[in-house]
Amino acid sequence: MKILLVYPEMADTFYSLKYLTKLIGKKASFPPVGLLTVAALLPAEWELSLVDLNVKPLTDEMIRRSDMVFISAMNTQAQSAFRIIERCKSLGATIVAGGPLFTHEYHRFEKVDYFVLNEAEITLPLFLKDFAKGVAKSIYTTTEFADVQKTPVPKWELINANEYAYSILQYSRGCPYLCDFCDVTALFGRKPRVKTPEQILAELEAILKNGNPGAILFADDNLIGNKVSLKKELLPKLIEWRADNPYAPGFETQVTINLADDDEMIQLMKEAGFGKLFIGIETTEEDALLLMRKKQNTKRNLLRSVHKLHEKGFIIAGGFILGLDSDTPDTFKKMIDFIEESGIILVIVNLLKAPVGTELYGKMKAQNRIISNLDFDEKRSNIIHKMDKTLLDEGYKGVREAITSAESIYKRAITFFETRKPMKVRTSLKQKIGSGEILLLLRCIFTLGIIDGNRKYFWKLIIWLKQHGKLRYLDYALLFTAVLYQYKMMAKNGDTER
Repeated sequence: MKILLVYPEMADTFYSLKYLTKLIGKKASFPPVGLLTVAALLPAEWELSLVDLNVKPLTDEMIRRSDMVFISAMNTQAQSAFRIIERCKSLGATIVAGGPLFTHEYHRFEKVDYFVLNEAEITLPLFLKDFAKGVAKSIYTTTEFADVQKTPVPKWELINANEYAYSILQYSRGCPYLCDFCDVTALFGRKPRVKTPEQILAELEAILKNGNPGAILFADDNLIGNKVSLKKELLPKLIEWRADNPYAPGFETQVTINLADDDEMIQLMKEAGFGKLFIGIETTEEDALLLMRKKQNTKRNLLRSVHKLHEKGFIIAGGFILGLDSDTPDTFKKMIDFIEESGIILVIVNLLKAPVGTELYGKMKAQNRIISNLDFDEKRSNIIHKMDKTLLDEGYKGVREAITSAESIYKRAITFFETRKPMKVRTSLKQKIGSGEILLLLRCIFTLGIIDGNRKYFWKLIIWLKQHGKLRYLDYALLFTAVLYQYKMMAKNGDTER
């Protein structure tokens, strides 16, 4: 049996990091770890091949020589998934589809032959058993949650990992919180299920064996959702592993802001090699946070929490939302002021949208406020907002323009460097410098410091670091000006238009 696994193209949003990825000589940001895990669940005797449309094109020959085409997609890949399905069916292919997009919205994809929904560890074996008997059903679904301690190591050998900026693994599924706009609990439940430390170490070894990623992303929706297991089991093992692998890439992940309350967790994560963290801040207005049920962000000074995490040595990327029912004309300036005072460089501002399966979707549907299928583009939405559309459009555009300006990013970078007082760790991250790394550095300096229109801010930042004895943070200066480059290129290509 010849199986073609296809990963659709990511929409050109900030999350894809298209221009930044190209700048560092990679073809895509994130490898298709879900499909690689599915591949590991398929019969060993099957012949497998994988094509990621973010890296290389899908050819008709690939489709024709396959007995089945497996597609996995997230919501942001919907349009590409439609095109792939149309093309595959025109060539007579049998299609199997799964992943978050199809789990919530399979009814939109009438030409798919078999849907294997929810968590593949449960539904895929059922499909394979029935398919072998010739009695496969069109839809396989479950209300149960998988035992992730039985999840296999992804088949990294199916891709060229060096074409990606990151490698990915996942420690936990599920989140204890109930943010009304988030579909994580609908997909994976409220009780975070965790892999064993031995599984994670095996996945790390497989990653390093198959490539040389610039960073390793723990793609958990909230890494600290199960604090007890993380502190007592995984982090101590990662610290040991880090000591044995001092040149291994650093870790990145997503957490909630209440990490700032836990000094022990902060120390352990820094010792293990975690550096960049994505945190959903959403809004600075307490009433809005309560309405969206994001209680973990309330009863705190959000600015102080961000500064503490920066001070301890993390780099925070922040997610924000506009178009909430409680937003007022003052909301836009409050958001700009907070972002500028925070020192957060990488900022993603979304218009409020309601993913299928969320509490918010149910609420919006009951109020007849759903107007289209979901589009995960930051600047688009599938709901009618309470705020006047013109006012929201202008306010959103104003926030985007303010926070992506070169002057704003430069000032936020200075705030970040002034705040940063990283704690000492036993094993600091190290990097081997070879010809490839030198060429990459030269390419970045040439692009950011010579030919780019914002080059003066690159050199201003370098000069500031030298004047303040902080040239050891040169790599951060490169990162921050690369983020500025990403913003500029998105604006140049029309991204800021709604």
